[in-house]
Parts: sequence; C-alpha cells; structure tokens
Amino acid sequence: MAGIGFEIRKILNRDSYFALVRAYAYAGLISSGPWVLSILGLVAIGLLSVNVVVPTLLISQFQVSVTYLTMASLILTGVMQLSFTRWVSDQLYSKRADDIVPNFAGVLLVTNVVAGTLAMVLVFVSFQNESVIYRALLVAGFVTMCDIWIATIFMSGLKFYKTIVVLFGGGYAISVLLALVLRHEGLEGLLAGYVVGQFMMLMGMVFIILRSFPAERLIAFDCFKPGAMFVSLMAVGVLFNFAIWADKIVFWIAEETSNPVIGPLRASVIYDMPVFLAYLGIIPGMAVFLVRFETDFVDWYDRFYNAVREGGSLEEIARMRDAMVSAVRQGLFDIIKIQTLSVLLLVVFAPTIFNKLSISPLYLPLFYVDAVGASLQVALLAVMNVFFYLDKRREVLATVMLLSALNIALSVLSLRLGVAYYGYGFALAMLITVVFALRMLEYKLGRLEYETFMLQ
Repeated sequence: MAGIGFEIRKILNRDSYFALVRAYAYAGLISSGPWVLSILGLVAIGLLSVNVVVPTLLISQFQVSVTYLTMASLILTGVMQLSFTRWVSDQLYSKRADDIVPNFAGVLLVTNVVAGTLAMVLVFVSFQNESVIYRALLVAGFVTMCDIWIATIFMSGLKFYKTIVVLFGGGYAISVLLALVLRHEGLEGLLAGYVVGQFMMLMGMVFIILRSFPAERLIAFDCFKPGAMFVSLMAVGVLFNFAIWADKIVFWIAEETSNPVIGPLRASVIYDMPVFLAYLGIIPGMAVFLVRFETDFVDWYDRFYNAVREGGSLEEIARMRDAMVSAVRQGLFDIIKIQTLSVLLLVVFAPTIFNKLSISPLYLPLFYVDAVGASLQVALLAVMNVFFYLDKRREVLATVMLLSALNIALSVLSLRLGVAYYGYGFALAMLITVVFALRMLEYKLGRLEYETFMLQ
C-alpha cells in the first residue's frame, strides 16, 4: 500500500473533523472495498437466485466453486504478487518505466500458461461427472481470476487505488446482473454470468494500464531473469495466502466437519459462514491501519532515512528513530483499540444480525472467536508492513512460515478437541504469530541504527 499515504495526507491537511472522517472512510474503502464487494456480489447472486434456481443445491455449488477459484488463484499467483510489485517499484525508481508494461504482459502470459495448464489437468480429471460447460467455465474463471490478482497488485504498485475499487464495483455489478439474467440455466448460467463479469473487470484493468503506460515493446520477460525478483518475496506471497486459508482447508478436508458439494469440492457448513462474516468486522481496523501507518509512520520513516543519507547528527538520527518507533506503537495501539471496540459491537449486535439473516444462533460462539482472530490479523498486517518498509524480508518470511504451520496444526487440534473448540486454532495461531512478530520487530527497531550503518 506504499503511496496511499500521500492521498490520505492531502485529505488530512484540510484540518477539520469532516476531513478526518473522510480520510478514514477513504482508507477503509481502499483497503477493504475490493474484497467486501467480492463477498457482497457472491452473496447477492445467491440470495437473488433463491426460488428461481432449482434445486437450491445448485446455488451452493456455484458459491463453493467460486470460493475455491478465489482461494486457488490467490495462492498460485502469490508467487508473483509481492515479487513483481517490488520489481515494478525498482524500475520506477531507476527511471525505466518503459520496461514495466511489456513485462506486465509477459507475467500475464506466463500466468495464463501455468494457470490454464494446471486448471485443465485438474478440472477435466477431477470433474468427469460434470458437464463440459461447467468444466470449461471453471478453467476460464480460474485463469481470469489469476490475471485479476496480478493486474490488481500491479495497479496498486502504480497507486491506482480508486480505479481498482471502481473496477471491482463495476465488475461485480456486471457479474450479478449477468448471473441473474442467466440463472434459469442453473449452475452453468450462474457461473457463466460471474466469469463474464470478472473478464470485463480484467479488460478494464488492462485497458487502463496500457493507456497509462504506452510502451515500445509488446512483451518482455526481464523480470524473470535470475536475480531480478526476490525469491523470499515469492515465498512470502504464496505462504501468506496459504496461511490465511489453511484453517478453512483443514475444515473442508475433515469429513466430520464438511460435506461434498460438487466433484471433489467440499464445504464446511459449520465453519465457513461464521469465519467469512467475521472478516467484515476488520474494516474499521484496516482503515486505522492505513491512516496511521501510511501517514505518521511513513513520515518519520522518511525523516529518519533522509537524516541518514544527508549526514544528520547522531542525536538527530536517534530522535527520528525514537519518533518512528513511537509511531509504530501508537498505530498498533490504535488498531487494538478500534478492533476491540469492533469486536464488542459485534458481540452486542450479532444475535440481532444473525436473526435478521436467518442464521442459527448456534454459530455465534464460533463467530466471536473468528472475529478475534480476524482482528489479530489486522495487527499482523501492520507489523508486516513495517518489516516491508525496513526491507526485512527474512523476518516476514519467518512470520508467514510460522503462521502457516500454526494455523494447520492448531486447526487440526481444535478438530480433535471437539465442536466447542472450533475456531480457536485460527485465533490462537494469529495470537502467537502476532506476539512473535512484535518481539522480532522490537528487536530490529532497537538495532536499527547499527544495521543501517554497519550492515550495508
């Protein structure tokens, strides 16, 4: 999210309560808008198709298919998300902007070949009892969503935040409308409408990228040269996306907590809905995260390294470091405060919300635990953000490796302990990882001057 702080600071410079509210609203929209629109679009298609798509099992098959497409595409493209963004940033810094779009085309081509080949092999082998149209749509949807994540992270690196939200809104609006028009065709109609909407979103992204960065070359593969991208960032991208989905995968695989839906795809009725609803409660924390860390922290971060580069006195450098550390602590404290309030509000209003949505109150205990785990994830993202600014890639890799292992192990343990412990594996994994990351960050910030001067 580097660069978004400039936009937020412009709003905050107006120095009014309205500007403050607008800044937090902007940050919440940018940080959470795309995935909130994704969830709302999927839910809207399901709700508007009830009593039209018969049997209703077809709606569940559609939603589960899209969920698996989202998970698999995120994990697969994780290898390029952070590493390619860093490569793009390096090209911009080196004044080689003409190389960016040709390499973006090269990344899309490689992604299409890998994702398309993998999808065709898995889909046409594992879904032999399903229609050819359904299997073809799965392959097309998977490749399209992989391209969307690459284009989204690329546009984020170029600071097209508002454009991304607008495109996601338009893409999911098209998906919902087309799915409703084609819903009489059953599962294939719903999935076709969804995939076409996603493809239109992708075309919008590609058009804006090509218009913004005209290039002399059509395609290039410079970013794939040895040493061009950091292997550590490739590993972080894959492991982080896997870690976030690990507990869901565990509950999908376990026969006692899941049911077969279509082909080899399974869903956990008892686990899926509470955990996905819990993620809607992190929007306030994400807004605070962006405002605090992309303004206050980045401001002192810039001052610290400017003082280092320009030969500032040791006293001045130490003062900038102390201010930067204070900004980190204050930002984390604000995230904890707002997410604690968010969780408390969810505890108060969740019974009413579940009743309005006709969701069984038996889901409430799991929902509360998942809400705590999702809130801890915001704090973890904030700490990882600081590590990325300090270019501590190994520390981030250690963090996501720990989270992946803990989320799997503790989720499996919670399954063995019984229903009363469901969700605690995810929350405890997040808590342990956050504590580990905080201790590591504290150690690194304490050695910041030494590592800045002596390890270069």
